[in-house]
Amino acid sequence: MIAAVSWVPKGVAKSVPSVADPPSKEEIEELIKAGVLERSGEDSGSEEGDQEMDVDAAKQTGEVSQALAVANALGRSSKVNKSETKLDDIADGLQELDMDKYDEEEDGIELFSTGLGDLYYPSNSMDPYIKDEDDNDSEDLEDMAIKPKDAVIVCACNKDEFSNLEVWILDETSDGDSNIYVHHEVPLSAFPLCTAWLDCPLKGGEKGNFIAVGSMEPAIEIWDLDIIDEVQPAVVLGGIKEKKKKKKGKKASIKYKEGSHTDSVLGLAWNKHFRNILASASADRQVKIWDVDAGKCDITMEHHTDKVQAVAWNHHEPQVLLSGSFDHSVVMKDGRVPSDPGFKWSVAADVESLAWDPHDKHLFVVSLEDGTVQGFDIRAAKPGSATDLKPSFTLHAHDKAVCTISYNPSAPNLLATGSTDKMVKLWDLSNNQPSCLVSKNPKAGAVFSVSFSEDSPFLLAIGGSKGKLELWDTLSEAEVAKRFGTTAS
Repeated sequence: MIAAVSWVPKGVAKSVPSVADPPSKEEIEELIKAGVLERSGEDSGSEEGDQEMDVDAAKQTGEVSQALAVANALGRSSKVNKSETKLDDIADGLQELDMDKYDEEEDGIELFSTGLGDLYYPSNSMDPYIKDEDDNDSEDLEDMAIKPKDAVIVCACNKDEFSNLEVWILDETSDGDSNIYVHHEVPLSAFPLCTAWLDCPLKGGEKGNFIAVGSMEPAIEIWDLDIIDEVQPAVVLGGIKEKKKKKKGKKASIKYKEGSHTDSVLGLAWNKHFRNILASASADRQVKIWDVDAGKCDITMEHHTDKVQAVAWNHHEPQVLLSGSFDHSVVMKDGRVPSDPGFKWSVAADVESLAWDPHDKHLFVVSLEDGTVQGFDIRAAKPGSATDLKPSFTLHAHDKAVCTISYNPSAPNLLATGSTDKMVKLWDLSNNQPSCLVSKNPKAGAVFSVSFSEDSPFLLAIGGSKGKLELWDTLSEAEVAKRFGTTAS
């Protein structure tokens, strides 16, 4: 399955990604300690397996020896028993072929020679049949190169208990054709649930190219997308410090790093204005604000009473943070004053996702587990009024949970929704009177993530239970082109 998709802005990725150095002995020990790797000796069945392999090898050796002994016996008996002429014929034929000297060269014209003998070239560079290693290297570099116009999409995946990030490249050629492929993969130690791209320069320079990953574990891993074959994240926020083995009749003892979540990380949001700031939502009912550069938690908020599913920063007021929870509430707070209760909206079901309108700082939408989508205007909110704030609209969007929503970055009022009912729909939210423009089954299975591209605003990435990335050119739909074609041009 694909749990989350994130676009990387064009021109940000390194043209030729670096190859990671193999981990040192100390780093391997750390990976083993963290549970990412296991010592081969710890496998209870490994010793038995080795013994079985030794027995098999001995059997094979014995069988070979026995076969050779039988062959020798047959050779001897063929000479003694003159009535078995067939064995004599075979022995004579083998002697004539002289297989023992098969690899030795003989003078004269070879069977597949031109008759003039083989040509000799003073150097390999002059031989047309020997390809230069530099040519191979240049071809490899060309295959790995990421052009400034290439679109890069990161998918958080899980298949057969193996979790990883797939870095996809969408190469659009000059003749209008496109080629999409997986450029490289990043192994993950836990089932991924959410991602957030960020350009905070964690390794120096003006900008970076990183992806934050929230998973079933309490740690948040941040990976450098400009490095391939990497086995460790660039930064880990929080996580388990120490875990003692479970004793009979007692629970396992777990110690967490300072400021860490203590349960799965369900939502992430990077602050584009304060580029070192990352917000996280967790099943431990907490919302945290992290300083990624310093690698520590600055603020912990506990204003929800159940799992927190999603967080989002306001595009125009970057200190304003929105959070949605399974406690059927959405809370807006100022990150500078975390002790302030902020503003609260009640909703009818568990919150699945939420998003600020990129074109209007006062508006946001929330998608719910019951298949509805609600829109709100914060100007109607008043301090202290918690449960009586009515939505601007309520949309019965899908038959099942609406897991994901995405605003179009360039076309106001265009919203995409994705659901476990396997459908993706496009909506015009103009005048708080939503109308469905297009409904499509993208063959992605249950849809867990949709995201419009910033660089190609009408291109929608879709990820779901079938585990295959789907792309939808929404402008190719007649109704979308009719309503928003002028915006595209």
